[in-house]
Amino acid sequence: MSLKQHMKFWAIFVTLFVLFLLLLSNILLPFILGMAVAYFLDPVADKLEDLGVNRSIATAIIIGVFVLLVVLMMILLVPVLIEQLLGFLNRLPGYIARLHAFLMPIVERFVDVNDLQQNEEIKKSLALYAAEAVKSLGTLSKNIIGGGLALVNAITLLVITPVVAFYLLRDWDRIVEKVNSWLPVKNAHEVRRLAKEIDDVLAGFVRGQATVCLILSLYYGIALMVSGLEFGLTIGIITGMISFIPFVGAIIGAVASIGIALVQFWPDFFMIGIIGVIYVVGQVLEGYVLTPNMVGERVGLHPVWVMFGLLAGGSLFGFVGVLIAVPMAAVVGVLSRFSIRQYLESPLYGAPPPVPEEEKK
Repeated sequence: MSLKQHMKFWAIFVTLFVLFLLLLSNILLPFILGMAVAYFLDPVADKLEDLGVNRSIATAIIIGVFVLLVVLMMILLVPVLIEQLLGFLNRLPGYIARLHAFLMPIVERFVDVNDLQQNEEIKKSLALYAAEAVKSLGTLSKNIIGGGLALVNAITLLVITPVVAFYLLRDWDRIVEKVNSWLPVKNAHEVRRLAKEIDDVLAGFVRGQATVCLILSLYYGIALMVSGLEFGLTIGIITGMISFIPFVGAIIGAVASIGIALVQFWPDFFMIGIIGVIYVVGQVLEGYVLTPNMVGERVGLHPVWVMFGLLAGGSLFGFVGVLIAVPMAAVVGVLSRFSIRQYLESPLYGAPPPVPEEEKK
């Protein structure tokens, strides 16, 4: 195949893949989650298989334990999280009133509030924004409550995901071997090398980052709860869960926690400082201990590239896009580095031809 034919083939493939995601994104979630679980747990299945356990039995044990842990976590955590979330919503008007009372004296030093309150244009603008906010909340509530078979979708997710994960995990090696047999003979070695590099990036980021998020969820949740911060467990767990988005998780968690601490503990600066110290320690733990040891620099996914991938995936394909954003970013990153290496070694760049091994000796 010529270069033109190669480009045509891959252009058609990418177009069909994007159309596939756009048309079927509503039903892909359990399958993508099942694939992610299988990929995440494949090393465990390989180790059990090396110990002499049948692959099907090993898969059944792993998926069974995984489902049991997820169910236990939901039983233990979900009621507490829902209770704290409802409590937060109930107290939100009080928080807003106390924040208003706290901030108004500061604002009045720089702005003539009475003059602004009499300004008709500002009143109209505030009324317009309030109407838009109510409309948006109404649309959101409608989507959540009447979004069409939400309960059925949740049950489907809980049922289909473990089934998909079981079959993919059981047949993972056979699937890889089958795909390997389809590779073009002439370029098979190069394709396998790129696939190995992509797998290293994904394994380092997905498995490593998932472990980092779990540890941070436990740290923030327990630390904030022990400090006495209202709704600290919920905020801490959410902070850890979204820590895979560089800096975003810590910023959102710190703003929410310190905001509540100001309302709850004011004027106790010591307790407010404790909340700030918890996030400083968390960032040091993440940046200097967890991420270097569990994710590592070899991953090669720049934080800005990860954030761009997550936002682009979410914008194009919704939650499914967020799930596939990191794998796609890893693939694009590896292929981009490969393309740059090819360019730097090509006559187009002007590099000298490689010296044969015989001449080096």
